[in-house]
Amino acid sequence: MTDKDVEQADERSYGPGPWWAEIGTLGAVALIAFGGLAAAWVFLRLPGTPENLAGGYYGAAKVVAIGLVVAGSALLGRGRNRAAGTAKGNAPDAGGR
Repeated sequence: MTDKDVEQADERSYGPGPWWAEIGTLGAVALIAFGGLAAAWVFLRLPGTPENLAGGYYGAAKVVAIGLVVAGSALLGRGRNRAAGTAKGNAPDAGGR
């Protein structure tokens, strides 16, 4: 087999990302609120509350934690983009001297 027979593509395909990867800041806030609502639901022992309360709190805490991580990542990314934009805008142009 020669190099001409082998086709190589530079594009790499990755599997689908996690379900929460593209929800953004508003989706993160919604996850945090939903997790808080789920914790309140367990605290008030409303219908549908699991018999093991620790399991209900654990599930609510996982949802809140994912929301906090996504919100923090989105806000850090926004801050980095803003900092990169101002750094480009404030840089002196030394090309015309």
